[in-house]
Amino acid sequence: MSTTSSSPLPTIGCFTAEAFQAQLAEQSSLPAWWLERKRAAYERFAALPLPKRTDESWRFSTIGTLALDGVVPTSSSRPAADPSALPGMDFGLPGATTLRFLNNRFVAGSLAPELAAQGVVVTTLTTAAAQHPELLKRHFMAQPQKLGSEKFASLHTAFLFDGAFVYVPRGVEVAAPIVITHVASGAGATVFPHTLVIAEENTRVTVADYFVSADASAHFACGANDLYAGHGAQVTYLAAQAWSRETLSFQFNSTVVRRDARVQSLNLHLGARQARHESLSQLKAPGAFSEMLALTVAEGKQEFDQRTLQIHQAPNTKSDLLYKNALKDHSRTIFSGLIIVDPDAQKTDAYQSNRNLMLSDDAEANSLPGLEIQANDVRCTHGATSSRIDPEQEFYLESRGIRPADVQELLTFGFFAEVLAKVEHAGLRGVLEAQIRAKLQP
Repeated sequence: MSTTSSSPLPTIGCFTAEAFQAQLAEQSSLPAWWLERKRAAYERFAALPLPKRTDESWRFSTIGTLALDGVVPTSSSRPAADPSALPGMDFGLPGATTLRFLNNRFVAGSLAPELAAQGVVVTTLTTAAAQHPELLKRHFMAQPQKLGSEKFASLHTAFLFDGAFVYVPRGVEVAAPIVITHVASGAGATVFPHTLVIAEENTRVTVADYFVSADASAHFACGANDLYAGHGAQVTYLAAQAWSRETLSFQFNSTVVRRDARVQSLNLHLGARQARHESLSQLKAPGAFSEMLALTVAEGKQEFDQRTLQIHQAPNTKSDLLYKNALKDHSRTIFSGLIIVDPDAQKTDAYQSNRNLMLSDDAEANSLPGLEIQANDVRCTHGATSSRIDPEQEFYLESRGIRPADVQELLTFGFFAEVLAKVEHAGLRGVLEAQIRAKLQP
């Protein structure tokens, strides 16, 4: 276990009260309630302690590298690059609605006129704060963080400058995906990406987030997304994280699923030197279904820390979690997942699985699945496995002239195929496959 010593952690000195006031001054034209929420968040951030080795929610995590002395809060006025040169773009998907952010600032976007005519809103959070304040108040970071990173979630709210706001009104189906690109650029840049998706009753929408660095510099990324699925809604959310290999990354996901609604979320973890992802899914009404998926390719000395919580709060709800990690070199992964079934959530059907493919003798995978069941008529299963490539499969492919490096790539794709097959949109599935293939190339 490669956790750090018990010596005190350095303070996060760059996010001072002076830096916060300077950032707040840039947003002085926003509604008073929004600014007050940010002030309260900064007070929480300043008051909360940094993680300690003894914190159960940080078990196995490397915490000595969480100091942010080398980064500087990035001003929204920082010059933006040519939007057409940004990585990611629309993934080449015909008809996709796009939003693009560079160093916390919105730089480009598009919405088909026919969607706007149906009442669909795809805009920025700052625009929504003025034009849709009640929706924003109700859904933005509305669910309290419960997985250990409350201090960093408060930092996100305090220093957030802008993000994506997606609203689909009752009965509307959005056929083409909505693609949101968040770019970090420049040495020491800090970014706070946020995506809020509100799908009202009997809607359908697919949203894809792409987190990417424009260069190989060290960045700090502290992002979040809120997903709300009203009665009968179907929401598909995909995120591909490809920050630079020197980036420290936090990402917080909160999902609320109402009656007979379905949310599928898939997170692809590729970049950063150290990345922590926390995902909370709440099933609040009968018939709600949450499918939580993740794929990770870890290499070098990368560390990917995944914490999940599935909360069943109503009867006849279902959740299905499948996280798969492929580990090379000296990389590390941590998975800690908990299923909670409330006393009234009878007939719950919950599943949780973490599977690790060990591609190196020096890699390390830690798994901590758990159950907390307070109802007596449920079906809940959980488990974790770690395995290596089958030598017979490896020998078979190599004996037919396939290079060892290509054999590893083929078998890793086979390992990931179960998750990738769940992505219905062929174009998005192709994008994820291409991202994985690029990471697996020697």
